[in-house]
Amino acid sequence: MTATAPLARIFSRLCVLACALFLGACAVDPDYVRPAMDLPVAYKEQGPWKIATPGRIDSRQRWWEAYQDAVLSDLIDQANRANQNIRFTEAQYHQAQAAAAIAHAGLWPEVSGNASRARSNNGADNTYAAGLNASWEADIWGRVRRLVEAGDAGSEAGAASLAAARLSIQAALAQNYLQLRVTDLQKDLYARTVADDTRSLQLIRHQYDAGVALRSDVAQAETQLRSAQAQWIDLDATRTQLEHAIAILIGKAPAAFTLAAQTTLQASMPSIPAGVPSDLLERRPDIANAERLAAAANANIGVARAAWFPALTLSAAGGYSGSAFSQLFDTPGRVWSLGSALAALLFDGGARHARNDQARAAFDAAVATYKQTVLSGLQEVEDNLSTLRVLAQESQVQDQAVKAAQLSERLAMSQYQAGTTTYLSVLATQAASLANQRGAVQLLGRQLLASVSLIKAVGGGWHASDMNQAAANH
Repeated sequence: MTATAPLARIFSRLCVLACALFLGACAVDPDYVRPAMDLPVAYKEQGPWKIATPGRIDSRQRWWEAYQDAVLSDLIDQANRANQNIRFTEAQYHQAQAAAAIAHAGLWPEVSGNASRARSNNGADNTYAAGLNASWEADIWGRVRRLVEAGDAGSEAGAASLAAARLSIQAALAQNYLQLRVTDLQKDLYARTVADDTRSLQLIRHQYDAGVALRSDVAQAETQLRSAQAQWIDLDATRTQLEHAIAILIGKAPAAFTLAAQTTLQASMPSIPAGVPSDLLERRPDIANAERLAAAANANIGVARAAWFPALTLSAAGGYSGSAFSQLFDTPGRVWSLGSALAALLFDGGARHARNDQARAAFDAAVATYKQTVLSGLQEVEDNLSTLRVLAQESQVQDQAVKAAQLSERLAMSQYQAGTTTYLSVLATQAASLANQRGAVQLLGRQLLASVSLIKAVGGGWHASDMNQAAANH
């Protein structure tokens, strides 16, 4: 129909009505509340001990820098830029952000435009038309708002999942690197052992040639040398596999990556404050991810419940129509319409009941996953606290064993040179000394790996506010 009211007035009326309906609407239940957890006030395994080292892990810190190893820091920076698992999770996060944006778009009207020209059968008359159409679903029952809540929670869960993926890759890289450096220490130990055994074999051979040593002494000395050489070579397999793993983590083919050996350990053991159990709820990205997924599942219950209520759709259209293009936008050619539609589903064979049950079951599953993730996090912290505590005590005893074995080795060699003991006794003390020294190096490696595991278990330097900030920036 024709009218003199401007097109803008039509849309303003629609907006006023929409706002009134929106403000008067109420979202269907349930409102989300974070699932409650009964957490202890302190960790069971956190005793009165502390690793006396210069590095320290603080919130918001690039935690790997606490190891004070420039090569490690550079490798993790490369992994942050090029690791393909991180890129994959980043793409999933962007998908979640896009899904949230789609949900937000549902709060606004859809507007489309059209233009046409038509000719009558005799070709004598033309009809020109141009206009705009708008439609909007009044969110009376909060279905769209629950979709927005679910989308926002999903986006935040994506941010937490990305942080968890980064932390996992960083921790794996740090552990592989530290294990490789410990392997370098073992190789250096065996290299020195091979050099010592070579000199011993030469000495025994000279003594045998001089008639003051037995042929069995020469054979035993050579056996020990070849055994040390074999173990030294065997460590190459471990080192190359670790080097290959590091290459993949930083996004390179193994053939394109080589890490030079070191005879001394550059990394230092950091001091790791575990905090209190309740800190995990804010510091572990996997826990934050599980909690946000529970929030999204709760919002989906509201979406399912809203299906029981009628949907109100408001529509408006306005434009111009005329027989001549030059007169198309004249006032007499103005047309407009304003309407509304109320639709309700009367029978669906129980589908709405099923969807509601499905949404509630999905929420229950998400809550269970969240609580299990929290419990698993507590276990990981306790396990690594216990491991570090035990290894610290074991390390002290092992150092004493190394000193005692080295003293025994020196005394046995002096006694052999004095002719008061057999060479078999010397070999036994040398083997014991090597075993204890290698044990001390392996123990150091276990401590370093456990320290990384503890840092990962408490969330590294991540905090839940980082997730919220990431969501706010997009």
